[in-house]
Amino acid sequence: MIVELGVLAMLGAVCGLDVVSFPQAALSRPLIAATLAGALLGDATAGLVTGAVLELFASETLPFGASRYPEWGSSSVVAGGAAAVGAAAGTLPLALCVAVPIGLGLAAFGGWTMVKLREWNARLAAARLENLARGHARTVMGLQVAGATADMLRGGAIALVGATIALPLARWFAPQPEPWAAWVVPVLAGLGGAVAGGASWKMYHSTPRTQPWGAAGLAIGIALVVLLARR
Repeated sequence: MIVELGVLAMLGAVCGLDVVSFPQAALSRPLIAATLAGALLGDATAGLVTGAVLELFASETLPFGASRYPEWGSSSVVAGGAAAVGAAAGTLPLALCVAVPIGLGLAAFGGWTMVKLREWNARLAAARLENLARGHARTVMGLQVAGATADMLRGGAIALVGATIALPLARWFAPQPEPWAAWVVPVLAGLGGAVAGGASWKMYHSTPRTQPWGAAGLAIGIALVVLLARR
């Protein structure tokens, strides 16, 4: 358990940093972060399924500019890790009952922590306005390093606290009797699909000349699902 928590905390720190600081290489996307967490805890497939469900919800937010949005990096790490240990202890559908809600809750909380961290960064910068106005290199670099370090610690702390709760809960819940387990994945996929569908409609409906690309992507996705289902 201690090793698992340490692994998820380190991965959560990296993915939390990736959201808006560095390297911004899409490591913090739910599909990638949850899959990595699942793989590190022994079940990449469980992490991948969890990440795919969370990705449906994450598609509703557009993280750019001054908008406020959930922090999917560290939260997806916790969700992917919980799904992996839960699937090992019981069944993946019941593990998802723990992993997905915890991932969504942590994403909302993580978004709030990002706002508070940016406010702290602003106070640091305000105390050094004179040096910043002069273009003082060490001041600029110091603020950048302080902000990135704080972001990494924020992501690691969220992952550590979240995993401390999620892993034991997933291990306990996943082996429980499963009379309705077959409905879990369709229900979660349906809810996430509804959110993703609404987000896609808003984007393609309001952006000129994007509808054909959206329709083509949807057709290719459906074709791949049908082909894989027949294998």
